Amino acid sequence: MSTNNQLAHTPLFDWHSAHGGRMVEFSGWSMPVQYTSIVEEHQATRTAVGLFDISHMGRVLVNGPDAAKYLDHLLTRSVVDMKPHQIRYSLVCNEAGGILDDVLCYRVTLENGEHSGYGLVVNAGNRQKILAWMENQQADFDVKLEDITTAYGMFAMQGPRAIEIFDPHTSCELTSMRYYTGQVAQVCGVECFVSRTGYTGEDGCEIVCPSEQLPAVWEQLITSASAVGGRAVGLGARDTLRLEAGMPLYGHELDESTNPIQAGLDFAVNLRDREFIGREAIVGFQRDHKQSVRVGIQMEGKRVAREGATVLLGDQQAGNVTSGTFSPTFNHPIAMAYVCTSAAAPGTPLAVDIRGQEHPAQVVPLPFYERGK
Repeated sequence: MSTNNQLAHTPLFDWHSAHGGRMVEFSGWSMPVQYTSIVEEHQATRTAVGLFDISHMGRVLVNGPDAAKYLDHLLTRSVVDMKPHQIRYSLVCNEAGGILDDVLCYRVTLENGEHSGYGLVVNAGNRQKILAWMENQQADFDVKLEDITTAYGMFAMQGPRAIEIFDPHTSCELTSMRYYTGQVAQVCGVECFVSRTGYTGEDGCEIVCPSEQLPAVWEQLITSASAVGGRAVGLGARDTLRLEAGMPLYGHELDESTNPIQAGLDFAVNLRDREFIGREAIVGFQRDHKQSVRVGIQMEGKRVAREGATVLLGDQQAGNVTSGTFSPTFNHPIAMAYVCTSAAAPGTPLAVDIRGQEHPAQVVPLPFYERGK
């Protein structure tokens, strides 16, 4: 196990420590899991605005004459038709169609409109694996890869008042920026990259900022957020928020033994008129789909089904829970699980074995939470 001295620190490490952040090891980084309580931080994000340090996520620039062609070879969605400022959720798969990571691909366009290449944001725990995979696939392409993870930090502002609070601090025309677009812009007088993306199910944005300037930018924004009940949010509430939003998490709902079809990520796969690593295997999964599938589960009672708990259909095992929590928004336990196709229809009554006791549950559509409802 790594000691605290061996863990990587984000540019906000000192801020977290000075403001009561309970620091834990996460994918080799020392990260705040919470400052006050997970429920308070969760509800602040659902009702006002939460600020999240996500500097531990990997950031890789891809430039060069073959950048688009190279990424088209790696990703399950095409990038060659991406328009300026556009961002796409995509997957990196191996030849067997297993998911190596889920990523965001940015078409990076400068303030003057000039296209400068592409950026990838990858999961913290997969950063080294994906970098090695990208380097191994690089030989036939004229591209340059640059890992900027430590040179730039990243944070998110999420919640119904996030844009209102952020707007006075940036040169972006936030209200006219479409979801899943991003651009270079001034934030508190610092040149940053601002995107209309997030991982909570709320409106908001994510900001990539030079590491040495990030604490000052964060301090200004957290001060403005505090005036409306906003606050810093740790990894604990980030997980309950994303689970309510039905968003898969690598290492739980996604891994190398899982393919995009069973994960319910068909929308992130573009098979038409193109080739990419894993395509043939994914076509096979679509043609003969008999594997377990990802579903939402609503529990009765108050017991939370944790990862690995057995899901039962009658007296037969139907699958296993991948993530579970007590939903602060709905005030009952929710979970995601992989179950056999015969148990996957919404409304199907199930049971979950929690420490030897069966607890009633049923399949419900994902996501559990959608803003505006």
